[in-house]
Amino acid sequence: MNIAKVLDAKGLACPMPIVKTKKAMNEIESGQVLEIHATDKGAINDLTAWAKSGGHELIKHEEDNEVLKFWIKKA
Repeated sequence: MNIAKVLDAKGLACPMPIVKTKKAMNEIESGQVLEIHATDKGAINDLTAWAKSGGHELIKHEEDNEVLKFWIKKA
């Protein structure tokens, strides 16, 4: 997977991971992948819903030592 940008949103509470994700998405090109690291458990539902509503593709997400990692492909 070719990651265009990595966003560190660890330690941020809702809605900041979404706000920062939206800003980072504006900095990459269509078809590129944004990797997001977050610790807020609410980010799972928030980022999934946000990606869907924006037409982006949530490629996958996983949890690694309490850090939630997401890969979203820009529409």
